[in-house]
Amino acid sequence: MPEKSAMSMVDIKDAGSELRDLESGALDTKSSAADVYYEGVELHRTNEFIDNKPSFFNRIAAALNAETKGIEPVTDDEKNDDSILNAATIWFSANMVIVAYSVGALGPLVFGLNFGQSVLVIIFFNILGLIPVALFSLFGVELGLRQMILSRYLAGNITARFFSLVNVIACVGWCVLNISVSAQLLNMVNEGSGHNCPIWAGCLIIAGGTVLVTFFGYNVVHAYEKWSWVPNFAAFLVIIAQLSRSGKFKGGEWVGGATTAGGVLSFGSSVFGSAAGWATYAADYTVYMPKTTSKYKIFFSVVAGLAFPLFFTMILGAACGMAALNDPTWKSYYDKNAMGGVIYAILVPNSLNGFGQFCCVLLALSTVANNVPGMYTVALSAQALWAPLAKIPRVVWTMAGNAATLGISIPATYYFDGFMENFMDSIGYYLAIYIAIACSEHFIYRRSFSAYNIDDWDSWERLPIGIAGTAALIAGAFGVALGMCQTYWVGEISRLIGEYGGDIGFELGGSWAFIIYNIVRPLELKYFGR
Repeated sequence: MPEKSAMSMVDIKDAGSELRDLESGALDTKSSAADVYYEGVELHRTNEFIDNKPSFFNRIAAALNAETKGIEPVTDDEKNDDSILNAATIWFSANMVIVAYSVGALGPLVFGLNFGQSVLVIIFFNILGLIPVALFSLFGVELGLRQMILSRYLAGNITARFFSLVNVIACVGWCVLNISVSAQLLNMVNEGSGHNCPIWAGCLIIAGGTVLVTFFGYNVVHAYEKWSWVPNFAAFLVIIAQLSRSGKFKGGEWVGGATTAGGVLSFGSSVFGSAAGWATYAADYTVYMPKTTSKYKIFFSVVAGLAFPLFFTMILGAACGMAALNDPTWKSYYDKNAMGGVIYAILVPNSLNGFGQFCCVLLALSTVANNVPGMYTVALSAQALWAPLAKIPRVVWTMAGNAATLGISIPATYYFDGFMENFMDSIGYYLAIYIAIACSEHFIYRRSFSAYNIDDWDSWERLPIGIAGTAALIAGAFGVALGMCQTYWVGEISRLIGEYGGDIGFELGGSWAFIIYNIVRPLELKYFGR
């Protein structure tokens, strides 16, 4: 077969002319840049410069076989993750942890619900929260876009930058709270001997374990999460056995009324936030899966991977919370060390002693599995925030995110963990707004994956501006302010529900955002065409 001839000078001149026309908009803008080919040359239109020369840090990462790819779309040739199991285990392990267990205990301990009411709330609101996570996971498979880059299509370019910023704060903030809980539990082990683990050291252990996994990227994250649930699940089974042996669990009386309704709504808000919190991460963990992968299998794998650990850990947490209400000693442990104290009370004193302390260590270390997705996604969210930040390699952002988490978690655990918890509860309301906007755009205006031009991922001229998204975000924020019920703020509408109020911040924020988005979006399309 003869070799392909070199391009003539005329060909080169014509190619240069057409390239100038493409940049100036003279060519048909409806054509994808990926469809414009020259002999041996493929043109990609972009308005944000990405340096393809590997940086110093990326060269180190490559030498260590770590992931070097950032927020650029994952091409079909790069899609090499054909494991359906990965779609499930990433969330299975991330939720088989004491964080979800602690959320379940809020039903009886904070919101005054009995065990049966808590279980019903856990099941219903978890289902509401996990469906968007499973849905967005399909976008990663089909489009190869990271979640915050996908948000540029779903919420508009400007709005997506704001969501990227909030996601960075959320990733770091939730990891700080998780580390704080685990560090306190580690500190309780061997407390009487004087050889217990200092809180600062506990924070360092959890953060160090997280960075070891997240530094290497997608493949190692999935490999770790595939098995990290095993010791955690075993430790939870030990808790079930000891709780049953103690005889301190009672289901509680069924009580109705407005105050109970307020407790149901407030507890439901916490449960929904725990499940839906992964929605702004979801596509990041399926982008390397081939397009040919069954979407039904992916969807139901994610649903199963979320549902079982969330149901299991939260229901167990609710049961332990009921037991703590029935035993003054266990309740005193809770008052001093929150749910970490209840775990210690069940497993150690007058119980399993040394083996119980070993189980406490296992459960404290389970936080690594919960923090890994956050510290992987924080790097991608930071890159998606602003073009110059995308030039900083993913591994650098991962290290920076872990360093920030460690730097905040140590003083937070000692001095202001209450403030951090209140602050993160406020941040969490944005999830309902994000889901409402994203689902509106996909199901009402785009309707199909074929409506997404991947080549537009970094183009200010081609992506939706974000006028509708920003308007919906502002409207949703007002809805949240009126509907939220926290210790520091009770909205005008939420205070009408029962004696202590009922948290409907998610419901009002999401519904108001949905309404405003679908009022403004048709106008944005009409006058701007994108």
